[in-house]
Amino acid sequence: MNWIDKLERKFGRYGIPNLTFYIVICYVLGYILMQFNPALLNMMSLEPAMILQGQVWRLITWVIYPPSTGNIMWFAIAILFFYYPIGSSLERTWGTFRYNLYIFSGLLFVMIAAFLTYFVTGRIYLMGNVFTTYYVSMSVFLAYAASYPNVQILLFFVIPIRMKWMAWVYGIMIVYDMVTYIRLGAWVMAVPIVASFLNFILFFFTGGRMSRFRPKEVKRRREFQKAVNRGRVNPETGGIAKHKCAICGRTELDDPNLEFRFCSKCNGNYEYCQDHLFTHQHIK
Repeated sequence: MNWIDKLERKFGRYGIPNLTFYIVICYVLGYILMQFNPALLNMMSLEPAMILQGQVWRLITWVIYPPSTGNIMWFAIAILFFYYPIGSSLERTWGTFRYNLYIFSGLLFVMIAAFLTYFVTGRIYLMGNVFTTYYVSMSVFLAYAASYPNVQILLFFVIPIRMKWMAWVYGIMIVYDMVTYIRLGAWVMAVPIVASFLNFILFFFTGGRMSRFRPKEVKRRREFQKAVNRGRVNPETGGIAKHKCAICGRTELDDPNLEFRFCSKCNGNYEYCQDHLFTHQHIK
């Protein structure tokens, strides 16, 4: 059991269901403020200097800064047709607590990076528009691509492309931006990028076994568990057997010494006894 599983067992009941819905509401509110009262939105941004002077509400209110600041059409497309479906799908796949942990850890890393950058540079004016939720939202996109690599979407509503290729292209663009910022001496601009993707690294490179949340793996496990738990009634003894060979029909009730295994090469959940596991013809 990895550290994420341990946290889930201990704190899983505190997860916020449908977290993406509440995040979208925050983004909509932030977009409205940006259009009609940008000064008020600036008072809610992540400014470590202001927070240290007592404006502690900024520790929470900065999350309403929308990841898309373009016209209302592109904002609606980005939020309603991209971010919300992706976030909701991840929550259904991973579970509420694990998805909550992914989002909040990303936000926490950004806040820590903002304070560290302020302590190093002492510059206030850089923070508000640099340390936002934009890259945290994009880390959700990468997590979705890692979980659903073969899902096909229509780029610009026209070009069919799989999520894994979208993720590779985006990853190359991010690396290019970081190298450019550092080469130009604007390393501060690269800090929020690194901070925002620490949660992705944490989950997929140290959390372990994230591949078990891919759709095919989830479906396979469910079908396997269903086959194991379904049980079968032996017509001769009347007992309930959990295992049955797909070739000879024998169960553990016929011979308690029989061993049964599911074949990973068969297309479906077919179980075989020890005599037929290596001699059967694979079902495709």
